[in-house]
Amino acid sequence: MQSKIINFVDFEKVNMLLEGFNQATGFVTAILDIEGNVLSQSGWRHICTEFHRVNSETAQNCRVSDTVLANQMKSGEKYHAYKCFNGLVDVAVPIIIKGEHIANLFSGQFFFEEPDVSFFKKQANQYGFDETSYLKALEKVPVVSEEKVEDVMQFLINIILMISELTLEKLEQHNREQRYRGLIDNLGAGVVVHGPDSQIILSNHQASKLLGLTEDQMRGKKATDPAWQFIKEDMTPLPLEAYPVNYIVTHKTPLKNQVLGICHPNSKNIVWVTINGFPFFDVEGKLTEVVISFIDITERQLAEKAIAEEKEQLAVTLRSIGDGVITTDIEGKVLIMNRVAEKLTGWSQDEAMGMPITTIFNIINESTRLTHENPVQKVLTTGGIIELANHTLLISKDGSERAIADSGAPIRDKGSEIIGVVLVFRDMTEKQKLLSNMQRIDKLDSLGILAGGIAHDFNNLLGGIFGYIDMARMASEDCERATQYLDKALSVFDRAKDLTQQLLTFSKGGVPKRRTGQLGLFIKDTVTFVLSGSNVNSEFIIAKDLWLCDFDENQIGQVIDNMLINAMQAMPLGGTVTIVANNKYLSDEEAITIPSGKYIEITIKDEGAGISQETLKSIFDPFFSTKQKGNGLGLATCYSIIQKHDGYIEVESEIGKGSSFHIYLPASENAEGIDDITIVRGHKGFGTILIIDDEDFMREILAKMLIRMGYQVLLAVNGEEALEESALIKSQGDSIRAAIFDLTIPGGMGGKETIKGFKDIFPDTPVFVSSGFSEDLTIARPRDFGFTDSIRKPYKEHELGEMLEKYLPH
Repeated sequence: MQSKIINFVDFEKVNMLLEGFNQATGFVTAILDIEGNVLSQSGWRHICTEFHRVNSETAQNCRVSDTVLANQMKSGEKYHAYKCFNGLVDVAVPIIIKGEHIANLFSGQFFFEEPDVSFFKKQANQYGFDETSYLKALEKVPVVSEEKVEDVMQFLINIILMISELTLEKLEQHNREQRYRGLIDNLGAGVVVHGPDSQIILSNHQASKLLGLTEDQMRGKKATDPAWQFIKEDMTPLPLEAYPVNYIVTHKTPLKNQVLGICHPNSKNIVWVTINGFPFFDVEGKLTEVVISFIDITERQLAEKAIAEEKEQLAVTLRSIGDGVITTDIEGKVLIMNRVAEKLTGWSQDEAMGMPITTIFNIINESTRLTHENPVQKVLTTGGIIELANHTLLISKDGSERAIADSGAPIRDKGSEIIGVVLVFRDMTEKQKLLSNMQRIDKLDSLGILAGGIAHDFNNLLGGIFGYIDMARMASEDCERATQYLDKALSVFDRAKDLTQQLLTFSKGGVPKRRTGQLGLFIKDTVTFVLSGSNVNSEFIIAKDLWLCDFDENQIGQVIDNMLINAMQAMPLGGTVTIVANNKYLSDEEAITIPSGKYIEITIKDEGAGISQETLKSIFDPFFSTKQKGNGLGLATCYSIIQKHDGYIEVESEIGKGSSFHIYLPASENAEGIDDITIVRGHKGFGTILIIDDEDFMREILAKMLIRMGYQVLLAVNGEEALEESALIKSQGDSIRAAIFDLTIPGGMGGKETIKGFKDIFPDTPVFVSSGFSEDLTIARPRDFGFTDSIRKPYKEHELGEMLEKYLPH
């Protein structure tokens, strides 16, 4: 008959212990009662779980073997080894508690020597096991030495001792509970008896009524269980270490007449009680129990409910305010802070309570870095409402800085006497960034009016100059010296073209001509080309799964060029530029001046001398430069390009540690990138091309380029003239192979106005739009306006040829 003692064995802890033992040593274990029932098992071999214990005959062998092994243990014997009827070796240790043999702890399922495979083959045939699977399971049964078993069994004996101690402890706890039961059930107060680990041993009916849990629900719970919560009289949660049981266990002293609220788990009402607690010790001074008694005093607390509600209403109001709020007394010591104030200052309400306002609210002037006058003292002195000056920084507890706007006002009692001060302040950091960004954009827009007009006219002039020089160069190929001079002239022209392109960036005509592509490959190729031959190395960290991007290769290439030129100038003795490109999703909180969503983040970091904080403020401003030679358009151009790509650029730097430029470009919504464009030189064609341009020299230059490629040309000053010529050619049964329209014609029809009428005459003819400056998106997105493609003035002959080769193959 099974002993009742076994009911007090904590098999949950035992299973955890034996499972860890199995994982550490590989030895399997099991606990069986004296009748052979399995109470616990860990790590049994597959040969037992999948064969011996499954088959009814071999399972009976297991039970018989377990019984025989248990019965063969001799008095005083630590453990006993035995070969089971199924052929494996088992060992057993008796579990004896209070002199009673209640169970056995088994290990085994191993061999002392290599097994006789023939025996197990025979056994497989006898019991109908699949021989291959059975022998494979046999191979996993370990062979161990008797010395190893001796060590393992000594450890298991120690586990048995531990099981015995744990069981005895539960028995003693049960006996103590029975002793207390008769006493506490007749008390009018709620009583809860805890063990030294704060677990509830027993409780009475009154405790169940007050705490809202039955005795069974409370038994085994700790005082810190979330089923209930202690509340202080000021309605704040009681810290765990101050819970009555925890306090008594820690200090080993009684607790008398403490008033606390207990949150009822069912009704969620707060029951107010007076608590007393007493510790009990054994003869050796060891804590054995803690008895807590409490009396309901909820009625007494009703008189204070109105005040508590008023405080709660104030707290809710303060939490709802989006600004930081701090109140102080007349000595300038903090009384109340709302959550926003806690976040901005870095101080919690509990930390700041009673602290001087100058410690919590540390403000300085952004420019001079000098400490501002104490606003509380100023309010107390003047008795009026005050506001902080602009450029005020709040230094948080962690050292971070925030720009703030602030006001202070006196708090007066019914007699109009000042009894404190309230400060209200808000974080202006992001707003100032946004304002700074808008001011920078306004500057660029203003410059665009001037830059656009200049660049448009200048580009036309450059186009004429370049065209004639290019034709002269080709006409003087046999004269080496003349060719050299003309090449130098073209080099100067390229510099002038770059300058006008930067001016165009500030104008509305700088709209990117975007194509979908792999930004990572483009960045790597551009950086490698720019740094080739320099003493600056490059290091790339580019995500393999980088999202596609819609970008203008010329403009983004210009941004990277400027970044790298700055890096090389910052490292005259050489160094490394690190280029990182990652996918990044910007949340609403992170995306201040751009929409939230998917972006590609590009970081270009150098190892130069760094940039001062004062310089950083103006680094993207037009015409700002720290170089003796330079127009200050480089970084301003970069800023404008990225802004026109719907992105954002920012810089961080520290003197002596280099600079990092961070560029954010929107990820493309296109699933696939466009094909690479192959550069073609020496294009040859046939047929007639119609040209519209109001400048005589541009018509002449373009005509000569096209004639040299093999085309015939038809010239028109404006759209009206072009449509008349087109209609005439159509009536004669001839065709036009392609057309090149200037976008704007002063006093006449430009390309955008002419395209529809021309398409009515020649619907399938490719039409290209050309301009040195665009006031709309026609150059950037020509197909949206009916054009086949676009080309920006000024352009070289091979650039024109590349475009024609794409759409007018031989």
